[in-house]
Amino acid sequence: MSRKNLLTSITERKLTMVNSAPAPENSTPSLSPAMERNRNRGAFGAITKSIDELAEKAQAAKEFEARLLEGATVVELDPATIDASFVADRMGDDAEAFEDLVEAIRQRGQDSAILVRPHPDFDGRYMTVFGHRRVRAARVLGRPVKAVVKELDNKNHVIAQGQENSARADLSFIEKAVFASNLERSGYDREVIMASLSVDKTVVSKMISVTNDIPVDVIRAIGPAKSSGRDRWYRLALKFRDGGAEDRVGELTGSPEFQSADSDQRLELLTRHLDTEKPKKISKSRPKGQAWVPEDKLVSVVAKAQPKGFSLDIRNKDAKPFGEWISNNLESLYEAFRKSEQ
Repeated sequence: MSRKNLLTSITERKLTMVNSAPAPENSTPSLSPAMERNRNRGAFGAITKSIDELAEKAQAAKEFEARLLEGATVVELDPATIDASFVADRMGDDAEAFEDLVEAIRQRGQDSAILVRPHPDFDGRYMTVFGHRRVRAARVLGRPVKAVVKELDNKNHVIAQGQENSARADLSFIEKAVFASNLERSGYDREVIMASLSVDKTVVSKMISVTNDIPVDVIRAIGPAKSSGRDRWYRLALKFRDGGAEDRVGELTGSPEFQSADSDQRLELLTRHLDTEKPKKISKSRPKGQAWVPEDKLVSVVAKAQPKGFSLDIRNKDAKPFGEWISNNLESLYEAFRKSEQ
């Protein structure tokens, strides 16, 4: 299945993108001869390269939105009628950047349209494909939002949403990884996930492995970590994969040092904490657990008899929903247990 053809019906056109002042052609500022000579050297070269990469990503996002929206009719919608996408792609928001966006729209108006589709469940409502922050800004300002309305099924919705966000410079590794994991949990195959993020199967596997190893509450506690790539998250994932890490994170995540740190600092603090804190030694007399894995391998359960109790350790993809189901059906399970004794 060709990823290129997944969005053929909606990507063969052009428009303008997020709220930013249009830049004239050939507007790149010229550098002095000395700066040009040092462009690729040392710290200056690294900064220049970083700025160039950010500019390229911003341009890529602009061109992608252009292909999706060009030639379509732009309408004004009441932001109160627009709901968020059915799959999340961001962890929190940069308050300062959002305020800048609100102020830009207040002064210049909304430069470019968002993409929505008719809501699949509610007549007269819409679902955002991309442009969530512009919808929020319109709500804050109490004005309509400019939008293009397209009929999209769920698959093309997530592909368009993922590709537009992946083209941006401000979506971090873990946000993309969580987005990929959310898509897989929603039943989308790896081909769709690859297309939505414009990455190959190996990268998708690495992203999802990180989100499978690190508990979701730990990821949320750390946040988007905008400056941290896969290597830093993978280093933390290994701590949880080796076991014993979950019992040692609570003390740090609740500390004033952790709470006052920014997201990237939290990731580093937690990784260092797990590097220095050694797991407790397991007693040789500790009873071994009995493992169970269903045919679909979506959960794994280790049942352990304790001196004064019994525990179930449920892991893998469906661990949370399966655990919640057990919790919600304890009464009927206990009745079945009593009947089995009789």
